[in-house]
Amino acid sequence: MSMKRASAAAGGRRETDESAAKVEKQDLWDDLQKRIAANEAFAPVEVAQAISAPEAAVAKALLTLAHEHLLEKVDANRYKAGPLAAASQAAFVKALGTRVDPKRQQDWLEIDRLKKNNEEMRKRLLDAVAERDRLKALLERHGIDPAS
Repeated sequence: MSMKRASAAAGGRRETDESAAKVEKQDLWDDLQKRIAANEAFAPVEVAQAISAPEAAVAKALLTLAHEHLLEKVDANRYKAGPLAAASQAAFVKALGTRVDPKRQQDWLEIDRLKKNNEEMRKRLLDAVAERDRLKALLERHGIDPAS
């Protein structure tokens, strides 16, 4: 079916890309300021409902803010507003105006993944060292030389 016929079959309506919609910066700023104090993870849909904006546009804005390190990305689709406490409203507006290069975005996501992996490996190493020290102390307490 051609694009024209598909459009006509849908009643002449086209689906629009809501991520291109504008988000009222002041409303977004005010809502994120409230979320700083709560220090709880939130999803774009929650912010979108609070400020009456399209979810796709809010998700895009939050991703941009996370890319600029004004929001902390907790997991796949949740954020924390903690880092925004140290930023001015001017920095917030400037960050929303930046264009994110897709390649650079991929690089940042890879860096974040590697950082999380590094933190996990460091935690495992520290746990292993603590367990080794505990077992060594236990052996020494019973008069067994762990070196032999």
